[in-house]
Amino acid sequence: MNRMAPDFELPDQHGTPVRLSGLRGRRVLLIFYPVAFSGVCRGELAQVRDELIPQLPADVRVLGVSVDSMFAQRAWAEQEGYEFPLLSDFWPHGQVAQAYGVFDEKRGLAKRGTFLIDGEGVIRWSVVNPISSARDVADYLKALS
Repeated sequence: MNRMAPDFELPDQHGTPVRLSGLRGRRVLLIFYPVAFSGVCRGELAQVRDELIPQLPADVRVLGVSVDSMFAQRAWAEQEGYEFPLLSDFWPHGQVAQAYGVFDEKRGLAKRGTFLIDGEGVIRWSVVNPISSARDVADYLKALS
């Protein structure tokens, strides 16, 4: 991998702007998911909440990204107890997913792409699954070790 991660600024579920370059010095696990309130996405992000985040080193920040609106992201985060940022790639529609090569043009949403970005902004590891295939949280932990 070893290429610079495309920089972006997106609002989280509370409307707070999050800029990737503003997180330099920390590792970022950037998790694209198709849509809020869907079964596979719910299962994946519940695993992130329950299994991954409690084991993460202090220097790792988890960011979820989908094409949902900030309002849908907030409702979903509140319903499911997601306390990590869920970023809205709503407008321009899917622009960040496109920059990372994980936008499904036919469906208008992100594929299940995950990127581990080091403290200098370099992508060190990634995995992209089809929309219908959940990712394995154990793979995230391996990549982080």
